[in-house]
Amino acid sequence: MVLSHNPSEQTSLTLTRQSPFSASPLYAADCSFRPLLLIETEGTICGSSGTKKLSIQCGVQFRPCIDIHKGKVKQIVGSTLQDSKEGESGLITNYESDKSAAEYAKMYKDDSLTGGHVIMLGADPLSQSAAIEALHAYPGGLQVGGGINSSNALSYIDEGASHVIVTSYVFSNGQVDFERLKELAHVVGKHRLVLDLSCRKKEDRYAVVTDRWQKFTNVYLDKKVLDFLANYADEFLVHGVDVEGKKLGIDEELVALLGRHSPIPVTYAGGVTTMADLERIKVAGIGRVDVTVGSALDIFGGNLPYKDVVAWHSQQEALAL
Repeated sequence: MVLSHNPSEQTSLTLTRQSPFSASPLYAADCSFRPLLLIETEGTICGSSGTKKLSIQCGVQFRPCIDIHKGKVKQIVGSTLQDSKEGESGLITNYESDKSAAEYAKMYKDDSLTGGHVIMLGADPLSQSAAIEALHAYPGGLQVGGGINSSNALSYIDEGASHVIVTSYVFSNGQVDFERLKELAHVVGKHRLVLDLSCRKKEDRYAVVTDRWQKFTNVYLDKKVLDFLANYADEFLVHGVDVEGKKLGIDEELVALLGRHSPIPVTYAGGVTTMADLERIKVAGIGRVDVTVGSALDIFGGNLPYKDVVAWHSQQEALAL
C-alpha cells in the first residue's frame, strides 16, 4: 500500500493490524471493517530511514435505529419486554414519538446514514406496516428485524430492506439451530443476513438471550462462536441488554470482546449517554465496532443532540482510509 505523507514524498508500507489485547498481529488489515491500524514501515518516511510505526484510525459508523411497538416509534427498556400472552404491565417506555417510522427513515436518508436498524417489537400488523413504510422511505438504507424467519425474510428484502436481522428463530432449546440458520442463509444469502447476538452477563460470561431478551441460551460470545457464526452472516448486531435503554453508560468489556474477536462488521447498542461514550466505544472496540444510540438522543426524548452524533459520524467517515 502507498500513502502520501506530503505532496513530494510517498512510501510503501507493510500493514499489520495490532490488537492492544494481544502481542500477535492480526494480518490482512481491512478498512472496510474500520480497524485501528498499527502500521509498521520499512524504508523511508518523510526523509527518515528505518522502521517506523504510525497509528492510523479508520472511521467508526453511527447506525441509527427505529424501534416500533404497536405501530408507534418508541424507546423501550428492552429487558422489560415480555411476550404478549404474559401481558405488558411491567413494560417501561422511555419515549413514544408522534413522528412516523417513515419520517425517521427519511431523516436518516437525508443525513446519509446507512445500515440503520428497524426493529419490530412485536408481530402485530401495525408494527409490520410501519416497518414497511420506513423501508419504502429509505430503500436499501435500512435493515429490519423482529419476527424474521425463512418464510418471510425475502418479502422484507423485496420491500427495500438491505438486510434482515434474526435472533430467536435460529436458536432452539438454548442452542443454535443449525438447520434453520443454514436455510435462512440460503434463502436470503449470507450477504443479507444480520445475526442479533444480544447478550446478558451470566457467570462472568456473555450469554446470547432470545425471546425478547428474556431467555438465556447456552451460547456464549467468544472467538470460536463468532468465527463460526460469521460463516452464515454479513454482520452481527449486539445489544448489551444489562445496560440497554437505561442510559447508565456502555458495557466496555463487551465492546472490547467484540472489537477483538468479531471477524465481520459488528454493531454495539446499549447505554450510550454522552459523546464521550462514543469515543469509549471507538477505543474499547479498537475502531472495529459500530454504534447505535437510542433513548439518549434528543429525537427520542433524551439529552444527546442527534445533530452532534451525526457530525461525529461524519468525522469518523473522514478518518477512513
